[in-house]
Amino acid sequence: MTRLVDAGFERLFDGEEWVVKPTGKYFFTRNGTCLFAFTVGGSYVAGNGFTLVGAHTDSPCFKIKPVACFKKDGSLMINTMPYGGGLWHTWFDRDLGIAGRCVIKDKDGGLSTKLVRMDDPVARIPNLAIHLTDDRVNFAPNVHEHCKAILSMDTEIASLQPTSKEQDVADRLHPVLLRMMADQLEIPVDAIEDMELQLIDVQPSAIGGAGGELLFSGRLDNLCSCYQSLRAIIDHSKDNAILAKQQGVHMIMLFDHEEVGSSSNCGAGSPLLMETIQQVIAQLADESTATVMKTLKKSFMVSVDMAHAKHPNYQSKHDDTMAPRINGGLVIKTNANQRYATNSISATMFRRFAKMTDCPVQEFSVRSDSACGSTIGPIIATLSGILTVDVGTPQFSMHSIREMMGSEDAWIGYVHLKSTFANFTDVAAKSSYD
Repeated sequence: MTRLVDAGFERLFDGEEWVVKPTGKYFFTRNGTCLFAFTVGGSYVAGNGFTLVGAHTDSPCFKIKPVACFKKDGSLMINTMPYGGGLWHTWFDRDLGIAGRCVIKDKDGGLSTKLVRMDDPVARIPNLAIHLTDDRVNFAPNVHEHCKAILSMDTEIASLQPTSKEQDVADRLHPVLLRMMADQLEIPVDAIEDMELQLIDVQPSAIGGAGGELLFSGRLDNLCSCYQSLRAIIDHSKDNAILAKQQGVHMIMLFDHEEVGSSSNCGAGSPLLMETIQQVIAQLADESTATVMKTLKKSFMVSVDMAHAKHPNYQSKHDDTMAPRINGGLVIKTNANQRYATNSISATMFRRFAKMTDCPVQEFSVRSDSACGSTIGPIIATLSGILTVDVGTPQFSMHSIREMMGSEDAWIGYVHLKSTFANFTDVAAKSSYD
């Protein structure tokens, strides 16, 4: 949000009355995990389209259950639950911190939330020594039995009793965890009513490879796409002359809960996008059904989610005719069974935007004998009827705690999305499609 504010975007508040005007730049959040940002062209007229870029903010991880800790053989354990489809074996023997938000009560009894992040390596999920395992070849941990993180092995810490100020939440929140979060937020322990936390890898991102051509980091899927989208809309709207000539509305949507199906009040399956489009149109023109339908027909959506690069050690997992390469540019993803929303029109347009800014572009479909993942693209296309293309930056180790992509691809994707904002309206005006 700081980047948006610094770039002149005005914060709106979900559920409150908005004032939206031509040449304005705006953003709002929902649940602290979903963010929309949009700009209104100075040349907007009723019925003009929206150029949309959508991504998701969530990644597979171990979240912490409401009853956050328990004792096991003298150790204080973090009570984890898996979120999404992670490569859970990669979470073993990693230095883990804690992040999320706390629900805070004020002196008058009101509630608010505060984000919290602890980068100290306070937790760990240790492997079983190879000498003690029955199977030295396959590693398939039981996520309930084997994926609880150790918070402390100090018996005094594990047996710590709550004070009177901690008693109200003691059945859910162990005093040690409660005090750790209170210290991190610099608030009294009795101000915390609840926590919504997850484990995080504390190792910083790094540039790698012999030529610095690689990027190693957690949560590239899909924070890389969020970064590319956010920077694209900020940088494209910097020039006031360009914003004044802009004919439509440019918008990015960073949804939560894609990794678990998008069915939530802040996921792509919610009414949030359509409600936002209708509210913006009502501010600028009228909210008639005819205006909304005309707007949707003239709109274009880019669903940006990471793609599978061809793996040198697992080449047989790819269709060699459509096997994306690291640092080869954004990948257009196509699936005949509509696991991706791309069609020939949306793909052609997206290739055109690449050509207009000299960006490489790649193609991807899964092997015909393989299952295919999905994205927010088909969900948005179904709810809105907007022409949609599914694309993404190629990567390795998707859903690992530590993922890998090309360092050049972060830039290429940003430039390509910026070109989409710059050129869709002109390309669409010259085109005829059903």
